[in-house]
Amino acid sequence: MTAKVSMPAGFGRLWTAQTVSSLGDGVTHAALPLLALTLTRDPMALAVVTAAGTLPWVLFGVLGGALVDRWDRRRTMWITDAGRAALLAVPAVAAAFGVLTVPLLAVVAFLLALGGLFFDTAATAYLPDLLGRDPARLERANARLRGAQTAASGFAGPPAGSALLALGRSVPLVADAVSFAVSAVLVRSLPAVPRPVAGARESLLRQARAGASYVFKDRLLLGLALRPAVGNIAFLAVETVLALFAHERLGVGTFGFGLLLTAEAAGGLLGAGLATFLGRLLGTGTALTCTAAIEGLAILGLAAAPNAYVAGLALAVCGAGMGATMVLAPSLRQAIVPAHLMGRVASTSRMLAMCAAPLGAVLGGWLATAYDLRTPLYAAAGLLLTMTAVTATMTSNRRVEAALADARPEAVPVTVG
Repeated sequence: MTAKVSMPAGFGRLWTAQTVSSLGDGVTHAALPLLALTLTRDPMALAVVTAAGTLPWVLFGVLGGALVDRWDRRRTMWITDAGRAALLAVPAVAAAFGVLTVPLLAVVAFLLALGGLFFDTAATAYLPDLLGRDPARLERANARLRGAQTAASGFAGPPAGSALLALGRSVPLVADAVSFAVSAVLVRSLPAVPRPVAGARESLLRQARAGASYVFKDRLLLGLALRPAVGNIAFLAVETVLALFAHERLGVGTFGFGLLLTAEAAGGLLGAGLATFLGRLLGTGTALTCTAAIEGLAILGLAAAPNAYVAGLALAVCGAGMGATMVLAPSLRQAIVPAHLMGRVASTSRMLAMCAAPLGAVLGGWLATAYDLRTPLYAAAGLLLTMTAVTATMTSNRRVEAALADARPEAVPVTVG
């Protein structure tokens, strides 16, 4: 019988902080495209807002990871969330006074994503420090974090965002600001953990290059990074036109769009819950290949959906694949990457994904303008299925098992509170 995996003191507060913040993100995730739709119906203008939220990773991704490996990770997280809470006051006031514009939304999306770069990278590096780099704890923790994030940002947040938007344009933005403020307070109370520092004193650029080089030289890490990179081209192409697709091709209104996002989140919650089971049943490598294939087939189903019910089912299946992937892949990366490189490796992998995202947003807007609203979805499905085939051998069970075996000596015990 497998012993229950215990969690260290402080994890509950980290889990609560990210859940509260994710709820606010879900509110904004539904409200932002709907806000943009009240200002313009131009697919390319909507694509600009979407792409702006990915640019910080393109411009500062690797350097951000190097900075996180130098800075105190807990302090980085709470200061970033406090800053994002203050930032959201700007569009909230603009919306309240009727001066909100698409360029302002794009700037806010950019700055929120810049904060997200530092928070997400620091949180990714902080978690293995907190859990002693234990693979079982990491998988359990990521399943709980991902499940809560999916339930809050996707399941509860979008309908709440749509409902709050009906009360006023600024209301969902204020709600997200409050969630960031609560998260900042909780994160500030987390326990301090020792931050590993590389022995040699190097320049920031040299350290950033070392992190990027570590990813590109390791076929397993490269495979784990390529999947979200290609996936983001596909998913951003879909996301850019999804609100318009739902309104014009599926005939759903504002609340119905929130329900479609909720269906995707419900699938994501199920996938996160099944991730550990799938990893044990198929092996982590094979499970990751299967979930990637499921995502591609689900987007294909969404493109061909004749009505909102079929579209909701397709989004739920896609969400399940994504939910399982986003538990298994980060847990594996956190277990095998040396502690002093964790921030840089995480940010390099995320940067590759986010560099691809603006291309996906622009591609989605262009295909919708040049052809029709279903074309970006068919293109996205083709990209996802091609990526699955190309990376299957790079993340095989054999490679995963060898990497875990090599990393085991780095695991250290953690005192459980």
